[in-house]
Amino acid sequence: MSPLVNILEHAGLVLSGAVAYWAGQKWAKLRAARAESLPAASLLDQARREAEIILRDARLAASQEALRLHEKAEHALASRRTERLELERRLAEREALINSQLQRIVEAEGRLTREKTSLEERAATLAAREEEAARLLRQTRLELARLSGLDETQVREAFLKNVAEQARAEAEALSRSICEEAKTTAEEKARRIISIAIQRYAGDHTFQNTTAAIALPAGEDIKGRIIGREGRNIRAFEAATGVTVLIDDTPGSVLLSGFDPVRREIARETMAQLIADGRIHPTRIEETVARVTRDMETNLLRLGQEAVTKLGLPPLHPEVLKLLGRLHFRHSYAQNLLQHSIEVAHLMGLMAAELGLDSGLAKRAGLLHDIGKAVSHEFEGPHALVGASLIKQYGEPESVVNGVASHHGEVPAEGPLGILVSAADAVSASRPGARSENLTAYLKRVSDLEAIASAFPGVEKAFAMQAGRELRVFVQPDEVSDEQAHLLARAVALKIESQMQFPGQIRVAVIRERRCVQIAR
Repeated sequence: MSPLVNILEHAGLVLSGAVAYWAGQKWAKLRAARAESLPAASLLDQARREAEIILRDARLAASQEALRLHEKAEHALASRRTERLELERRLAEREALINSQLQRIVEAEGRLTREKTSLEERAATLAAREEEAARLLRQTRLELARLSGLDETQVREAFLKNVAEQARAEAEALSRSICEEAKTTAEEKARRIISIAIQRYAGDHTFQNTTAAIALPAGEDIKGRIIGREGRNIRAFEAATGVTVLIDDTPGSVLLSGFDPVRREIARETMAQLIADGRIHPTRIEETVARVTRDMETNLLRLGQEAVTKLGLPPLHPEVLKLLGRLHFRHSYAQNLLQHSIEVAHLMGLMAAELGLDSGLAKRAGLLHDIGKAVSHEFEGPHALVGASLIKQYGEPESVVNGVASHHGEVPAEGPLGILVSAADAVSASRPGARSENLTAYLKRVSDLEAIASAFPGVEKAFAMQAGRELRVFVQPDEVSDEQAHLLARAVALKIESQMQFPGQIRVAVIRERRCVQIAR
């Protein structure tokens, strides 16, 4: 390309730029002139219209925001109203239940007062009749002596014969009294030993609910994530843990229900970890359950070892320690079974020391006496026999095995350990505060006791005494003999054991009374 062509191209570019600059300046001047030519009123109208548009938009936005806030407040008010109605309904139900319970208590108190008054009247009448009978007997003797016309020697002989008969009767009564006194002395000594053990040991009892409740974080739709799409998460959780997940309208919580307390504890810990982690899906659920199950095995072993260490016993087999750890998650009438076993072991050691027995074996038998309850749902038979069979497999001494097997009377006691375990178990289970029972269950238990006894033939009436710890059964003397009374007491006790569940033990007393009435004219 020649230099002349380059010069011409640069000149064209400069010329075109100058023309564009001149045109822009010209257009700017024309716009300024046009703006100056517009009247001030037109500008004012245009500003007013724009202000009206802005004001209208602002009012529309404010109206929409106010409507949204109103709807939100109405929704919150309706929710609060629903919660208040539900609370009022629950309060009314509880008030009705309390009123009904109070009414039953008042009726029972009135019935007992009337029966007490009737018994006092009958006792007073009986005393008056006895005094009248004694007076008539004296008059009869005097009249017979007057009518018979016996001399002094004959009267003396008859008197000595009567005195001899009375002395023989008194001697028989004295012998019975001596036997009863000896029995009472033995019972008093046993009570003293047990009372010493109770005074020297005091254990704490805590009430724990068997239903596991999991608290949910506020402000998150966590229940939906627990359920999962079409319920797959909750089905996976129930299949992996073996417990039932109860999701209801209760705000902020979810319930876990299951018969196995160890599985329920594994499910509770798994659910807590899943909620804290936030990732809830079938694979994550299975991984968490496996990890918590391994941790639970370690925890069971630790709990059993702590119980053994607390009692100062030598080491036990690891499988036995795991079974003891399982008792930590089982309860009987709100009494923790592991704490109950430790308390029985302490009482066993104290009573064995008072009797000069081996306290180590006694503590061992007391600690293991309820170990069959850790597997009672897996093996058939009474828990005492199941536990004895288990500890025998792991090399426990025969005296300890028999003490565990015989503490409920399923097999005879071959030594003192079985009797001591039975006594310590009753003391631990029946002392106040050990096992809680609500008023409704207590009233039903008392009513059931009286109904069971009244169903037997020959029973006149039955009364549950001492808060349901004793059942007194009055029988018709013409229908039930003395021998049959013993059989009736055993039959009533067996029927109570087979049909009812109760803490401690219940004493059955059958009373047979014959009244012979004659009228002297």
